Amino acid sequence: MSQRGARITGWASALPDNVVTNHDLEKTLDTTHEWIVERTGIHSRHIGGTTASLSVESGGKAIARAGLTPADIDIVVLATTTPDRQVPATASTVQQELGIKGGAFDINAACSGFVYGLTVGNGLVATGAQHVLVIGTDTLRTITDWDDRSTAVLFADGSGSMVLSATDGPSNILGTSLTSDGSLERLLFAERGGNLQMVGKEVFRNAVGYMVGTSRDALHKAGVTIDDISLVVPHQANIRIIEAACRRLGVEMDNVAIVLDHTGNTSSASVPLAFVEAEAAGRVAPGDLILMTGFGAGMTAASAVIRWDP
Repeated sequence: MSQRGARITGWASALPDNVVTNHDLEKTLDTTHEWIVERTGIHSRHIGGTTASLSVESGGKAIARAGLTPADIDIVVLATTTPDRQVPATASTVQQELGIKGGAFDINAACSGFVYGLTVGNGLVATGAQHVLVIGTDTLRTITDWDDRSTAVLFADGSGSMVLSATDGPSNILGTSLTSDGSLERLLFAERGGNLQMVGKEVFRNAVGYMVGTSRDALHKAGVTIDDISLVVPHQANIRIIEAACRRLGVEMDNVAIVLDHTGNTSSASVPLAFVEAEAAGRVAPGDLILMTGFGAGMTAASAVIRWDP
């Protein structure tokens, strides 16, 4: 029996039109542009849309870029912490809007969600799916207390998508590592109907360790080292977290994709958003190895090593 793998054939992102700057937040919060930039690296963020509408936009563009039609997609996997409704899965709404037949479901691994979704999609292709649409979308404004300066300056809305297509031979997703530590769920959570609550210092300390740990595990599984990686695409939570994790991994910041300065923290959308922008800027070439890594509430963490062969 021949080996069946997956490769990324389409990719796209979507951001709401409405931009909220740090100077806008100065008008309602006890904060300053300089304070926000120094502690987070964020200058502005996009706010608006629904999880379904942003997913339809990025998903539709990713399908078109893959040279496919919605009828070609077998399964929709939507990573989100902010579904539009409790039931049904927002993936079903996206499926209907795009005209896709087949399976559709949401997964919630917080800010690690997109890499979880890629791992799931890779497995679905290995077991028979021809084309899987993996989407990461969050509308975090809907669970943010805009009077709380510790969280309001961080979170935003956005979406990113990739199409995984079956190919003869090994998968281009060379190694993945997923983990979760439920004992740390108290550090970042939102009760049903409530807003995000965060213990920032503890999130920082644990996030760095888990990003580094899953990254090293994914590299080991892929049979490569950090020196083989051309581009690191981290979850865009906080520039200090990214810098600390990259120092421990031995990665120069010139080899890291950063978009949080103008997107803020978009949770499960942040990794694909950063990748799409880096690819458009010519920062990846066929054959390059990419490390995607993230962490989130749970506390979850996930990393994947991908050989870029679109």
